[in-house]
Amino acid sequence: MTTDTTSPRTGAHAVIANASDPARRADVFFRVRREPGQAMSSWIPVGAFVVVSLVVVGLMRFIPGGA
Repeated sequence: MTTDTTSPRTGAHAVIANASDPARRADVFFRVRREPGQAMSSWIPVGAFVVVSLVVVGLMRFIPGGA
């Protein structure tokens, strides 16, 4: 049994070993590093939830047998 320590055993280790900035790794899709003071407002997800909820309720009116 030989152990090769020159290359990582899994793909995740290879990504981490070759990453220059962990926040910009190829396997992280939605992580964004912003400058201080440039954070997203917490009201954006709240507003998105309300809009999606209203759209779903509005579309449910087209289902027969509803109130």
